Amino acid sequence: MFNIKNSNKPKAEPLQLLKFNKSVPTRIGIISLTGFSMALLSLLLQLLNYGAVSSLGKKQLALVQLSSGESVVAQAVDPNERSNEVIKKFISDSFIKMFNWDGLNRTFNEKGEPITKQDTGIDVGRTERSNGRVTTSSYEAAFAISEKQDFRAAFLRKLAAMTPAGIFNGNTQVSLIPRFISEPRKIKDGKWSVDFIATLVTFTRENNAGNGILFNKTITVESVSTPQQISHATDLAKKIYQARQSGLEITQIVDLNLANRK
Repeated sequence: MFNIKNSNKPKAEPLQLLKFNKSVPTRIGIISLTGFSMALLSLLLQLLNYGAVSSLGKKQLALVQLSSGESVVAQAVDPNERSNEVIKKFISDSFIKMFNWDGLNRTFNEKGEPITKQDTGIDVGRTERSNGRVTTSSYEAAFAISEKQDFRAAFLRKLAAMTPAGIFNGNTQVSLIPRFISEPRKIKDGKWSVDFIATLVTFTRENNAGNGILFNKTITVESVSTPQQISHATDLAKKIYQARQSGLEITQIVDLNLANRK
């Protein structure tokens, strides 16, 4: 038998991805262009929405209830960030407590009633020029100072040399009077320096007018993890947590020198 090929059968055309020599109806082109435009617009809207949500999440305020039952408004920030107000308050509170000496110790009795008695001080190491004692409030507030390179212990020994012996027998009182606290200057992430200008005034029974000396310092602070209060902690541990509740610690204290300021 002979195979007879049909010469009139159309030849199969090869598949083509694009073919420029053929056109499509105008209606199909409009529909395709409209669909592409809507998809592009949808993508842009999603990108804008993501950016807005991310920005809002960083600035969003939340109502937080403390363990004491008090409710406060809080804002989410980076773990190493501290606001200028928090830094300034931390420095002010720490230094006022460390350098206000009235010779009195305020505690509570077994019934929880407040009692006031003469402060005998805390021994931090006697030297030839010092009785080695600091006030109880100064000792507690000094936990705001860093333990790195034995800085807190060295500070307490120097503080003991500054503390008059009359503080512990009721003959002398010393008050720190802050005059100016500068805005924090950011050194790097989680580290700031602040200028603290104050006057340290000493009162005695013989001189009730007081004798003041300048107390101008540049203080460097760094962010640290905030300790969590626990109900079964010792009294000393609670004092330590209280001194560091702002999530900051003092890492350097030097005399203020504006001449060397760049």
